[in-house]
Amino acid sequence: MKLLFDQNLSPRLVTSLTDLYPGSSHVHLLQMDQVPDREVWEYARQEGFLIVTKDADFSDLCMLLGFPPKIIWIRRGNCSTQAMEVILRNHFGDITMLSEDEYRGVLTLF
Repeated sequence: MKLLFDQNLSPRLVTSLTDLYPGSSHVHLLQMDQVPDREVWEYARQEGFLIVTKDADFSDLCMLLGFPPKIIWIRRGNCSTQAMEVILRNHFGDITMLSEDEYRGVLTLF
C-alpha cells in the first residue's frame, strides 16, 4: 500500500511513515509539484498509489472519474507534520480497508 502525498503535505512524511507505507512518495520528490492535478491523478493510477491530500480537488476527480486511484482526504486545518503522521498511523486499519474495498474511493479523515 503506497501513498502519494500531495504538495500541501510535507515530504518528510514519506520517510517517517516508511515502516507502514513502504514505497510511498511525494509529488515534490517526483518533480510533479507544479503539474495539474489530473497528471498527478494519472500517475497515481498507473503506479498503484493512494493519493493523500488536504484539498477537495482529488475527491472531486474521484467523483468525476471513478477510481483508482483512491483518495485519503485529510480534513484538518493547519497542523504539524507530526500530527499528520499520527493521523495516518492511527488510521492504518481504515486506510487498509479503503485499499481493499472495491466500492469505496475516498476516505475522509479528521
